[in-house]
Amino acid sequence: MTSDIQRLSEPTIQRWALRIEYDGRPFVGWQRQSGNLSVQQVLEDAAARLAKGRTVPSVTAGRTDAGVHATGQVVHLDFPSATELTGSKVRDALNFHMKPYPVAIVDAVAVDHAWNARFSANRRSYRYRILNRRGRLALDEGRVWLVKRPLDAGAMALAAQQLLGRHDFTSFRASACQAASPLRTLDRLAVTRLDEEIVIEADARSFLHHQVRNMVGTLKLVGEGTWPPERVGEALRTCDRRAAGPTAPPDGLYLTAVGYDPDPFLSLNSCKNFRK
Repeated sequence: MTSDIQRLSEPTIQRWALRIEYDGRPFVGWQRQSGNLSVQQVLEDAAARLAKGRTVPSVTAGRTDAGVHATGQVVHLDFPSATELTGSKVRDALNFHMKPYPVAIVDAVAVDHAWNARFSANRRSYRYRILNRRGRLALDEGRVWLVKRPLDAGAMALAAQQLLGRHDFTSFRASACQAASPLRTLDRLAVTRLDEEIVIEADARSFLHHQVRNMVGTLKLVGEGTWPPERVGEALRTCDRRAAGPTAPPDGLYLTAVGYDPDPFLSLNSCKNFRK
């Protein structure tokens, strides 16, 4: 009797954590949508081929929007337990089956079935790239926000500090945001300039829908001199989306990292461990 109960309770899946990167331009975003190409569809279709036609569901750490890129997205896939896999096989086979789409598995590691790409995450990091020049884009088309008016990165950095900490971010959430609460804790919002490029980096446990893009759109108003830096704090305290700036385009936004404790990608089972 005991052995029967144990067999019934054993997981019937192999869970794999994946670190994934993609160019968001061809996709309607991460999530599957009927009649449109999504990153999730490309990944799950490739996983089904690896699993000999069986459905392989996925869970992601963050549902990026149409046109948003990722260099450090994290996903978990549940393969049937009968599938014989290694980290290298998962990475290489999925990458083969996802051609020619601009999606790639960077790392793959087996995890316990209780580990969850979304709910086990304790930090998410985004980077937003602004190219501040008059000339049109060539190499970076679709990968940065081209702003032709001169921007004062120092003023933007000063204004960004007013958003740090735990606040009601209603002024910076999308009207369609489905989060139960507008309260979020923003741990980092840094603005730096290197030659013609301004980079805005944001860290938090989680973000509201369009929060990063709305903060960037608001900081841009400060950088061009339309707003004084202190107005950003006033917009935050108003708790009204109409009080903040416009939504920055998706082109310059990248999901760069998802944090875990412990981090499964630092284990010896990671396919990046070349000693295997």
